[in-house]
Amino acid sequence: MAGRFGTGADTGHGAREGALNDESGLHAGPESGTHDGKASSAAPVGAALAEVLLPSRDLHAELAFFRERLGFRLESIFPADDPAQALLSGHGLRLRLERGAACAPGVVRLHCAHPDAVGGGARELLAPNGTRIELRDIDAQAPPRPPTRHALVVERQGADGGSWVVGRAGMHYRDLIPGRLGGALIASHIRIPEAGPVPDDVHYHIAAFQLIYCYRGWVDLVYEDQGPPFRLAAGDCVIQPPRIRHRVLESSGNLEVVELAAPAEHLTALDHELELPTGRRAPEREFDGQRFCRHRRRDARWRAGRVPGFEACDTGIAAATGGVADVQVARWRDGASAPETSHDADILFTFVLEGGMTLRTPEGAPSALRAGDAFVLPPGLRAAYEGCSAGLELLEVSLPGTFTTSVHRSP
Repeated sequence: MAGRFGTGADTGHGAREGALNDESGLHAGPESGTHDGKASSAAPVGAALAEVLLPSRDLHAELAFFRERLGFRLESIFPADDPAQALLSGHGLRLRLERGAACAPGVVRLHCAHPDAVGGGARELLAPNGTRIELRDIDAQAPPRPPTRHALVVERQGADGGSWVVGRAGMHYRDLIPGRLGGALIASHIRIPEAGPVPDDVHYHIAAFQLIYCYRGWVDLVYEDQGPPFRLAAGDCVIQPPRIRHRVLESSGNLEVVELAAPAEHLTALDHELELPTGRRAPEREFDGQRFCRHRRRDARWRAGRVPGFEACDTGIAAATGGVADVQVARWRDGASAPETSHDADILFTFVLEGGMTLRTPEGAPSALRAGDAFVLPPGLRAAYEGCSAGLELLEVSLPGTFTTSVHRSP
């Protein structure tokens, strides 16, 4: 969501896009940025051009390599009779080759539409001066989700509200799955204490799945081709399909969101050209096979839940993701009783939204849970939800979106 409600790895998108390499949480853009979403200069350097200095061994051979093989353009050469340095430009980069330069030959990572054609089938080339050229596909796809390291996870907030870490721009973070299931999923509880504009930039993520659930307060957002900005209120949620451009605009005080992303590490990139909103509304547009989906609590329709004794509302996320994931809110029916159940989903994450309950499994002592706590049940593990309080509500997120729940015994 903001520079993220998301995560990152290294970028691969040329000159028009920047990259963020955060690991989790609601990213609020550069802390020195302005509230209109445009980055501000760190210092008034005036007119300036940046360049990368590389050592030169054989300028003639190096110019042939960078110009003819890689498509760089010669900007200047000096001196004319016995050239000792040359300035090249291309692909959003300026390179200065200089004889005798006291620096390492370095690495240039070139992202192109047809890397195999450029490298003759190789993805790494060596320039005559020793510079290593790494060839990458400019149209990077969502990274594969690592195999899930299944485990029973119970993460409590603590009676004192502890386990928070103060991060970027004063935002507070809780890691809801400390081991991240071997890198398969990251889940974060994020809060912004202060109300006001959020210094964010237009950006996107390349992840197989990403959810933002507004737990407390509200936040104003805008998404590519989804109409004008809107307010995500408590109980509402959105999924952010891969590559959909978006921006966080403003939040209430004490905003709290629950964010999930798979895999745990994925790319976040800035788009410095697209203006949001776009003036278009295309709800059926697909982004890497997924549609944007916004669920509003006020529109919820309740039906029997997967666990007897609960009712649940369908957020529409299973359909929007093509079955990659599902998100449901389940609430306890007063006077009901819940049996022992198990499931065959790869991942089933639960966050306690309201009320309390006791989670009983064969692994260890029963866990008393209350609002703000979270747990992950591995596939096949039998579990019972006991002592459910009136008003108990659970946020359930599953990957994949379709799975089977088995009932083993009645309470």
